[in-house]
Amino acid sequence: MAAEGKVDPMHQFTIQPMFGSDGWNIAGYNVAFTNSSLWMAIAAALLFVFVAGGAKRQLVPGRWQMAVETFTGFVDGMLAANVGANGKKYVPYIFSLFMFILFANFLGLMPLGVLGLHPFTFTSHFSATGVLSILSFSIVIIVGFAKHKLHFFSLFVPHGTPALMIPAIFVVELISFLVRPFSLGLRLFVAMMAGHVLLEVLSSFVISSGNANLGLFAIAGVPSFILMVGICALELLVAGIQAYVFALLTCVYLNDAENLH
Repeated sequence: MAAEGKVDPMHQFTIQPMFGSDGWNIAGYNVAFTNSSLWMAIAAALLFVFVAGGAKRQLVPGRWQMAVETFTGFVDGMLAANVGANGKKYVPYIFSLFMFILFANFLGLMPLGVLGLHPFTFTSHFSATGVLSILSFSIVIIVGFAKHKLHFFSLFVPHGTPALMIPAIFVVELISFLVRPFSLGLRLFVAMMAGHVLLEVLSSFVISSGNANLGLFAIAGVPSFILMVGICALELLVAGIQAYVFALLTCVYLNDAENLH
């Protein structure tokens, strides 16, 4: 957004109420349907349509069905490699998690809005990525205690640890375990925010140099524009990689809960 001839790179992350609604005050908190909520709903709707369109189970699958089966097979293979045979029951959750983040990241990179709605990357907010990471972490804890009971605490004491070092190692491993949801959500949030800020800063160079004079535009504007195109391509790759990393680490954490020795 331009303000006094300048581009504010942080304006794109502003959460605003939609449809002119100020929301409702519940227990002292303002609850409103925001642009972040809207794009979460759009990502969820696209995920539902994507799965529903590929669930025809035709003998000769079409392209849509093949796309769904390819992603499902990819997630199934990722769980088999990291969790083993016990990982198959988590395919629906990991598939939904992976595709939801993937759609969210790609929607935020759209160059133009839809029906006057400016694209919003809700995965660039830690409040969104944090909830996804806490949800995954909660499943890990529930599965771990449900399957291993109090023996789950042995996860924090590596095999072969000397008896004298067990208290210190237990505390260190426990803190490391509790930090997992924070680092999981932070990684996605930082990656998406950093890329969007960089694109906005480069766009300000292009706009400012273009408004100044032709010479400055040729010196600073054109290289910035070319760099923007390259970074846009890189951002598409990062969007996919970050969705994969989030799903992969969730699989790794599930392995700790399922295959505790």
